[in-house]
Amino acid sequence: MIGTTLRHSKFLIAKRPILSPSTLSPISSNLFQLSSSGTTTNSPPAQQAAFQVLHQQRQFSIKPTLPQCAPTAPLFKLPPAIVEQIKTDLASVDFDSNGKIDADELRALLKRHNTKFTDDEIVELSELFYASSGARSVPMDEFLAALDQAASSESKEGNALGLNKGFKTHPLGIGTCASEYMYAKTHGKYTEEELDVKLTHIEPKDWLDRAAFSSVKAVRFIFDQATGWNRGQITQDKILNRAIYLETIAAIPGMVAAIIRHFRSLRNMTRDGGMLNMFLEEANNERMHLLTFIRMKDPGYAFRAAVIGGQFGFGSTFLVLYMISPAFCHRFVGYVEEEACHTYTKIIDAIENAPEGSDLARWQTEEAPKIAKGYWHLGEHGSVLDLMRAVRADEAEHRDVNHAVSGVGYDTVNPLYDPREKMDGMLKRYVQDMMERSTEKSKPTTSSA
Repeated sequence: MIGTTLRHSKFLIAKRPILSPSTLSPISSNLFQLSSSGTTTNSPPAQQAAFQVLHQQRQFSIKPTLPQCAPTAPLFKLPPAIVEQIKTDLASVDFDSNGKIDADELRALLKRHNTKFTDDEIVELSELFYASSGARSVPMDEFLAALDQAASSESKEGNALGLNKGFKTHPLGIGTCASEYMYAKTHGKYTEEELDVKLTHIEPKDWLDRAAFSSVKAVRFIFDQATGWNRGQITQDKILNRAIYLETIAAIPGMVAAIIRHFRSLRNMTRDGGMLNMFLEEANNERMHLLTFIRMKDPGYAFRAAVIGGQFGFGSTFLVLYMISPAFCHRFVGYVEEEACHTYTKIIDAIENAPEGSDLARWQTEEAPKIAKGYWHLGEHGSVLDLMRAVRADEAEHRDVNHAVSGVGYDTVNPLYDPREKMDGMLKRYVQDMMERSTEKSKPTTSSA
């Protein structure tokens, strides 16, 4: 009986709201401070009188107030008017009135700003918020402070080469655990700016870089001479033979890097930062290039035998080299992708400038294979020329990423999917939308005569 009573008492105590001066009205806050200071019998008469008055007012009506969304740290960037608007916006999605924002409430918040966020982005960001915060609800004052910090930051959203090193925590409590198992990379849907690939080159900085660069130039010279790439005119057969063979080789480095990093993570019982996910996706992306091109030409037996030999020779060599020096291998791949960008640029120029009625000119309007339309979102009538531009954009991304990760530490977070970068980008776009709305409201309305 006693045990039951104690348990019941604990239950009642647990159900009672925990009060603090910050969560009460001014009258209730004063009453709380007076009552929490101990007994009032030894207090001065004026203090006792004040206590009695406050006690009477408390008996008549105590209106509980919602937790205030006041930042615990000073705000430096956001104007006071924007801060008040953001507080109102946050309060509108605080469905459980607990002064915090969880993943579902964040989704509702972003839906109110659907001019800045697509439906896919809203789902991805809310799921990423849930996973990266460990299902934690973030107090709104922390959320407001994070918005201010994001607005104060000069870094650009989506900085793929920022390479945030280490598994540090974001001001919102966002960690990098989600990068270990979340990686939403959708190829295609490239913008015109992304399809307009610039031919860049990273100058070798040390003997390791020079060795990688010289190796790539030597391999390219031998391959070009063996295949006659620079002899005569560029034809459909030349393009497809070259693309198909090289894509069977290009899919090897990403898989090797992912396997080595996977075993290292298991062996050392440490996180990988999501890098192996990125390399697996890179390998699969190159494989998708191959699966697309073989829909345009079916290689013969001699060609397939050469592919087997190339995979065995290059695959074995690259595996050994990666175990010795990942930095060399990523620099090597970076230079290989530089050459790939040059090759696809040459192919695109040949298609665009092909004489009317020629085989290459037909690729300007000939529809790409069905698998390519679905993978790169080329549209119902996406052409082979559109396909070549998308493939070149893929190679440019591999070029930049492999150059960026050459020589970085194992605790580097995936530069293409860092949860902290994703959250910063979301916060900046939200603040930008709030400022734009505020500007629209402040514009004087003109009435027609």
